[in-house]
Amino acid sequence: MNLQDQELRRQAMERVETYQPLVNQDPYRLHYHIMPPVGLLNDPNGFIHWKGTYHLFYQWMPFKTGHGAKFWGHYSSADLVHWRHEEIALTPSDWYDQNGCYSGSAIDENGLLHVFYTGNVRDEEGNRETYQCLAVSKDGITFEKQGVVARLPEGYTAHFRDPKVWKKNGRWYMVLGAQTERLEGRAVLFSSENLTEWSFLGDITGSHTAQLDEFGYMWECPDMITLGGKDVLIVCPQGLEAEGFRFQNVYQSGYFVGKLDERKPEFRHGEFEELDRGFDFYAPQTTQDESGRRILIAWMGVPDQGEQSHPTIPYEWVHCMTLPRELTLENNRLIQKPVQELRTLRQNGNSVQISLKQDAEMLDIVSPEKAEILLVPQYIEEGFEISFRGAARLIYRKAEGVLTLERQSYVDERTEARHCRIAGLKDLNIFLDASSVEIFVNGGEEVFTARYFPSPGNNHVWISGRKEIIMNVSSWTIA
Repeated sequence: MNLQDQELRRQAMERVETYQPLVNQDPYRLHYHIMPPVGLLNDPNGFIHWKGTYHLFYQWMPFKTGHGAKFWGHYSSADLVHWRHEEIALTPSDWYDQNGCYSGSAIDENGLLHVFYTGNVRDEEGNRETYQCLAVSKDGITFEKQGVVARLPEGYTAHFRDPKVWKKNGRWYMVLGAQTERLEGRAVLFSSENLTEWSFLGDITGSHTAQLDEFGYMWECPDMITLGGKDVLIVCPQGLEAEGFRFQNVYQSGYFVGKLDERKPEFRHGEFEELDRGFDFYAPQTTQDESGRRILIAWMGVPDQGEQSHPTIPYEWVHCMTLPRELTLENNRLIQKPVQELRTLRQNGNSVQISLKQDAEMLDIVSPEKAEILLVPQYIEEGFEISFRGAARLIYRKAEGVLTLERQSYVDERTEARHCRIAGLKDLNIFLDASSVEIFVNGGEEVFTARYFPSPGNNHVWISGRKEIIMNVSSWTIA
């Protein structure tokens, strides 16, 4: 650990100590989601289940609520629901990462935790350099940087980042998000025998390739996984134009299902599907835990989408993570379900059946600022809507087969909406936190994720019918 590293760590922890009382006063501070202790949080990094412990690193700017030279913050957990904030894993303190230890991934090799990340460097004119770097840990807490292991190949801009590493048939592979010199978003592949020397293999798919036409000017945060015998590329394309209900956020997160041929290299795949229909979801990363489950966590935010208008900014913090979600693949669609461990947080259980005919009823939710709600329709004549604490509404229109999430914008207070189409409604599993809502539709076939900011003290959750509805409603406090 060099002197600059030591000084950056000292300054970061001093800021945490200084601002913790103010941060803790914020009524929008979440109860059961991962947040930064102070400053800005974005992409999840290095998500891994290692030696019985879940490790989640994250992009962290401790010195302000804006972006800058990112650190790797670090949380650990034995059960995915109780998280401990650990000491800083990586600081931007070396020549190859002095302007940010950007996003990356983690793997185990010979009992050592290896993390790969992108080192960001800017010169005095703001020109960018990019390096793929490695750090190693014996205990999962303290890391030793090993320096640069892969450099920028010809034909690409320095927007070349976010390595995700895995092993197949005794060989290591690394997929990265990239931009060509023609400003086309791509996913590219490297390979290695020893984790320290990497060979560039080429593009596997992207904008203006054999399988895609125009599809964004930059691809970020790729994650190549295998589910149900198929390869799935999760990725975040930037620069997609809105199409009906699709691609409504500034940048998108989604996936392709297909088959990766590492030798060509080529990823043959189907159409792009969005992972989440809500307002705030980006940079998802997965891990396969020791029980074999594939688990996803994402940043509950989107770059360049009104970040500095969040009402948490005056309290010196911004952003959070989604809940961990178990992934399965059914009919080439990713299904997302909240991990079973979340049920251990349930308290004050309550179950009722409600029957409404064009009227409204306030649901008996003990603590709507930290609650889980399960709704199972028995009969829906036309549709219904649910109002969450006066700041968001979920609306179902049966005849149209459309589910809509509305919220009051934290930028200009206008009503904004996101939609998806469903063949019918079987159930809704809703997680409300102080300033977030996650809605799992039909057992996780669709998901809406959003930050929202109710007026403090408004804890009312209303349901109203459009003609007749009969619904079983279960609820719990999450604590």
